[in-house]
Amino acid sequence: MKRRTLLGAALAGAVVTPVLGAATASAADPGPSVTQTGNTLLDSQAIFFVSYDGLVNNNSFQKNGLLTYKGYQYAVWYTADRNAVVGRRVLGGSTWSTVKVGHTLRYNDSHNVISMGVSKVDGRLHLNMDSHSDGFTYVKSVAGLMDNPSGLSWTTSRFGAPQSTLDGLALTSQFTYPQFISMPDGKLQLSYRVGISGNGRNAIAEYNGTSWTNLGEWSSSTGTYTSEHGSSTVRNMYLHGIDYDKNGRLHSFFTWREQNGAVMCNGGGITNHDTGYVFSDDLGRTWRNNAGTVVGTTGGSDKVAVTDSGLVIDALNPDHSLMNQESQFTDSAGRPHAIISYVPGRFGQCTTNYVTDRTNNGRAFHVRKNASGTWQKTEIPVALGSSQRTKLALDKYNNAYAILPFGRIWGASAASGYTDWKVLFDASGLNAFGEVVIDESRIAQDNVLSVMYQLKSTGTTPSALRVIDFALPA
Repeated sequence: MKRRTLLGAALAGAVVTPVLGAATASAADPGPSVTQTGNTLLDSQAIFFVSYDGLVNNNSFQKNGLLTYKGYQYAVWYTADRNAVVGRRVLGGSTWSTVKVGHTLRYNDSHNVISMGVSKVDGRLHLNMDSHSDGFTYVKSVAGLMDNPSGLSWTTSRFGAPQSTLDGLALTSQFTYPQFISMPDGKLQLSYRVGISGNGRNAIAEYNGTSWTNLGEWSSSTGTYTSEHGSSTVRNMYLHGIDYDKNGRLHSFFTWREQNGAVMCNGGGITNHDTGYVFSDDLGRTWRNNAGTVVGTTGGSDKVAVTDSGLVIDALNPDHSLMNQESQFTDSAGRPHAIISYVPGRFGQCTTNYVTDRTNNGRAFHVRKNASGTWQKTEIPVALGSSQRTKLALDKYNNAYAILPFGRIWGASAASGYTDWKVLFDASGLNAFGEVVIDESRIAQDNVLSVMYQLKSTGTTPSALRVIDFALPA
């Protein structure tokens, strides 16, 4: 039987473990840099309300709110009148064309994001939206729309009617966090959570170009977790992402959130603990720990559980306001990288208000597997100044970019082993609210980092939603 118990979890100090040569890089490779090439307006009056400390148009778990495919870039958001819209532009263009897809946002809940995906097998754009532990809305385009963008008009008629199922496939009445994943063979997967915060399971559905199939759940909510303060028997796994690398391996970093607050030192914190990692080499059917041991089967009786051995790559107890659903990326060699953030132990061993403590003392950390297979972690030396999340991207030279709250960009070079973090863009002129959305797919296509951000506002007064572009090293 599989067992893992954390008694007296490791105290959280500032961890810096540089190893030169940790990434494959040539001394002749350029280091990280960003050069602004444009800043375009998506919507002068996008919906604005603060919920769970975030905005519905800019959330870290929104995969994808911005994507690039065959020379065009696409964005999704809700307008001031609550309409769900999709915009597109020619790469590098300054004008976005927008269509409504027939759905209006139901609640002022920042979880109810719009996520996009492309099924390459039939050239469709897919949208999943407006869900938080309840039903979802699904819309898909006509076949071939993404393959011939210059030849097909961008109109509402190109999209089907909104559905409450995936073409008749009902998943769950407690659906949250849609994340579309383009598969190596051209098909499309949809990652989602079944259940609620503190009591949920991750699951996957798959589209083959003709129909959807529910592969089932792959993480478990049961098992006993024990900290130095108490125990919990119910939880959910929060993903930092779920991504295929160039070799077809599916990677996922995660944290656990316990249902029982007794595991914390103070009720004002959050029960998130530990950074874990799993991967799949068979398109998400079976899941392996860092050592390669199978620890769960999608749709099977044995799922990835908190009691499994070999999952934790960075141990942290629930007393440091570790953030869930931050960010991950894979480098050119297929090695996994992630951003995590929490309040380091040098600021105390017990957070009592996770928003205040993260804002005052939170720090982001870059976690990655190096060429020798060892996990390393380096602090990004800047105060978060926010309770919110940071996005991660890597360029073709494997330089790392952390896109912090408010749109600040810091970078570190692969040649240094990611020890030379420095500010590349201070974002002081953006007036961005907090979390941002990045276009993960565009970087590989034309060496451009696109960042979608929304301007600060108050109450429910709409504000501008914009996309700023940066050229990365050529």
